Amino acid sequence: MRAWSFSAVAVAALVAVSPAWAQLKPDTAGIPTQDIEVRATPIASFARSGKPLDNPRLEWRGGLVLTSPSDKFGGWSGLALGADGKSLVAVSDSGVWMTGEIAYDGTRPIAVRSARLGSLQTASGKPLTRQRDRDAEAVTLASGTPKKGTAYIAFEQNDRIGVFALEKGGLGKPTSYVTMPKEAARMRLDGIESVTVLAGGPRKGALIAFAENPLRGEKTHRGWIWVSGEPRGFSVADIGRFSITDAAGLPDGSVLIVERFFRWTEGLKIRLRHLAADGIKPGGIAKGEILLEADTGSEIDNLEALAVSQGERGETVITLMSDDNFNRFLQRTVLLQFTLKNKPAAAAGPSKKTEKAENVRWVCAGCSGAQPYIGVPMTSVQKDLNSVFGS
Repeated sequence: MRAWSFSAVAVAALVAVSPAWAQLKPDTAGIPTQDIEVRATPIASFARSGKPLDNPRLEWRGGLVLTSPSDKFGGWSGLALGADGKSLVAVSDSGVWMTGEIAYDGTRPIAVRSARLGSLQTASGKPLTRQRDRDAEAVTLASGTPKKGTAYIAFEQNDRIGVFALEKGGLGKPTSYVTMPKEAARMRLDGIESVTVLAGGPRKGALIAFAENPLRGEKTHRGWIWVSGEPRGFSVADIGRFSITDAAGLPDGSVLIVERFFRWTEGLKIRLRHLAADGIKPGGIAKGEILLEADTGSEIDNLEALAVSQGERGETVITLMSDDNFNRFLQRTVLLQFTLKNKPAAAAGPSKKTEKAENVRWVCAGCSGAQPYIGVPMTSVQKDLNSVFGS
């Protein structure tokens, strides 16, 4: 696939906000669960020039451009993987879910197999007939795996977070919905489409959400952590007016976020940031190390989905996936994978005392049985002229 020119990016944004834009998304209400074919074309190197990635924290593993004969395939805005990085569940802002398996040749992803696709439902098992109800923007596992477990799915426009069962190769109807932050009422186009569960640390199991952009009149991003079922706020420094599009928890209690930037004069950029665990707490200030920043000289697209898994050697694997907005002539569905390398010893800072855990009990809203999880995240942002690639 040839590199995007600035004009192609501009045309894509125009298409996304034209009156015909709503027609680009397929009507997915009530479609039957079905097997689909997913075709994969390998991406040999992250840089379009073929130059190896020179990054002290990331190692390129491989990537794929994904396509399908199904007109329901696309718009992937959320992704969760099993611990081994093979089983997957993804959600689309058209109102569908997809499950499947990533196949590998050594450490390199080569295919998505056994893919199944179905429509998201109401709590009564009925189809979501309105587009504003189908706009799923994020998914994260609360427990188990994409084959059998529990997932949280965040929707925008009609803002809510549902708790869904994963079983029999698919996604069931929501069993409950979680409490939303009071700020959701004024988010409008600056809502939340990033949710994750803390994978370690004193608040392990807590569900986290991030606002895509600073709220009106504010200069920092909002984050929330749910304590005993109630959202409590913290802040994330804004760097260069990037938008947060997804998040994934790491075993030490820290969080990765993927960020996107688009301006007419500068084009599309993508950034991966690592937020330290000590700031992710009620009233905290989450500070982040930038791991990667890339523009269209690299094999990026509208990256909206982020997941973390473990490789065969125990290494941390980062997977990114893009939302093509069903603009198949101008955008792509790409799946990119990197290994997260340990910070070089010379760059490592002094160790800090481990913060004591708060005396709270984490509860998984809507989950059956005893669970060490809190239940909650949030909403998202309605797309405008720049929301396809950032505000």
